Amino acid sequence: MPAVLSRLAAILVAACLLFTAQVVTAPQRAAAADPGYLMTHFIGEGSTGQQMYFSYSADGLNWTDLNGGGMTLRSTVGTRGVRDPALVRSPDGSKYWIIATDLCIGCGQSWGDSTSNGSRNLVVWESTDLVTWSQPWLLNVAGAIPDGRNAWAPEAIWDPATNDYVMYWATNATLNGVLKHRIYYARTSNFRTITTPQIYIDRPGTQGIIDTQIVEVPSGVGNYRYVRASGDGQITLEGSNSILGTWTNLGNLSGIGLTGSQVEGPMWMKFRDRNEWTLYLDQYAAGKGYMPVTTTNPSATGTYKLPTSGTYSLGGTKKRHGSILNLTAAEDARIQARWANVPGKRLQSFNFQDRYVRHANFDVRIDQNVTNQDAQFRPRPGLAGTGTVSFESVNFPGYYLRHDGTDFQLVYNDGTTQFAEDATFRQVAGLADSAWSSFQSYNHPDRYIRHYAFQLKLETITTATGRSDATFRLTS
Repeated sequence: MPAVLSRLAAILVAACLLFTAQVVTAPQRAAAADPGYLMTHFIGEGSTGQQMYFSYSADGLNWTDLNGGGMTLRSTVGTRGVRDPALVRSPDGSKYWIIATDLCIGCGQSWGDSTSNGSRNLVVWESTDLVTWSQPWLLNVAGAIPDGRNAWAPEAIWDPATNDYVMYWATNATLNGVLKHRIYYARTSNFRTITTPQIYIDRPGTQGIIDTQIVEVPSGVGNYRYVRASGDGQITLEGSNSILGTWTNLGNLSGIGLTGSQVEGPMWMKFRDRNEWTLYLDQYAAGKGYMPVTTTNPSATGTYKLPTSGTYSLGGTKKRHGSILNLTAAEDARIQARWANVPGKRLQSFNFQDRYVRHANFDVRIDQNVTNQDAQFRPRPGLAGTGTVSFESVNFPGYYLRHDGTDFQLVYNDGTTQFAEDATFRQVAGLADSAWSSFQSYNHPDRYIRHYAFQLKLETITTATGRSDATFRLTS
């Protein structure tokens, strides 16, 4: 592992050197320096709480918020809010997907609305590296379900029997005269098209079920290859040797004092260095967020143990229903470099010092006394070259200040070389005052960022007015 650590250290040092005034904080590593764990989750209600957040753990029990606790992906489709994300890695590690509930409670939609007439779609992102993600798209999964009224809490698992993914989720629908949430499934290979949804889990009578997650168990541990935990009035455990086969009820966690009226959102994690698992459960009734319940045999309810005080910590943000990925060394290095804590900064105009660079409807200008996150950008290591800087939006992560001709916009990073060059700048001494800064275009070095009629422009600077317009200060 020394080579991996050396590369990681080099990346972090380079990030720190960009701006001496800012601190880049990496999550604390385990003593053995093995790869850690990535949790994908949301943090609460509202338009910012119901987005994608990443957290990191070196040991699977103590978590650090990545990106300074800020969101890492933002939904711009459907309800423009997301909950209950599942992070899926392809068997060969060449692709990743995040699938999430298209739901934004308190953003124009109530719980009643979302239950009886919610989104029938899931929100999906795709990546090849866990770092650069596609724009989100909507996947209609419940539209073909008779009387299907929503689509919640999606999960997916690779099924070697069918050589594709079994994706499953909860939909509130009427069947045999009973309206309730059941778990449906469909198969997919790309999370863009699916087979016709079928019922996966249907509890007796009026008992509904929303949250369920499956873990694969290695040979020699218990009697089943797969174990699923479901929130259905209890935290019910079931075992099977086939994802789409027969499942056997193994009991629940009431023996350790946990029922579905107290906890929800089961989230599995296997410790990488031993045959021990954690079933994270969201203490929603008490408003405390996740806690880890550990076991050495997921199919045996008698082996589950409650955590003792001080054995785990969840970081600064509340972790709500999500999923955990055991990282490889390469994934770990990429994740920590991309989502290091770079504090958001404002760009203050030199000659209009009550004005700051901000985005509005993805256009970019300078406005007076802007204090919200529209005027906050994370100065990231330049996308196109060392010793340069790119400005990523705080409240629209993945979106950067980019020039298009002489104009500026806030644009989502498409991963292309052209985008990287258009969104990269050299920070130089201020053209009007060397104590301030100016920003020279990477691919048009004769041009600088400036404002003109309060709009942000990229232009050649030849006059005193231009030099003042092209001078800024990074401030908190």
